[in-house]
Amino acid sequence: MDLLRIIIAIILPPVGVFMQVGFGGAFWLNILLTLCGYIPGIVHAVWVIARR
Repeated sequence: MDLLRIIIAIILPPVGVFMQVGFGGAFWLNILLTLCGYIPGIVHAVWVIARR
């Protein structure tokens, strides 16, 4: 299941984070990072998924 979340996180980072943590602070931070730049959003999403 984590592999699917990582693939989704590469395509749409906020969706991957949402699937892992829901509407928490990490989700909103990921939206902000994705809006600032796609790569920081991907890195954060993969980090959140790998950490939990």
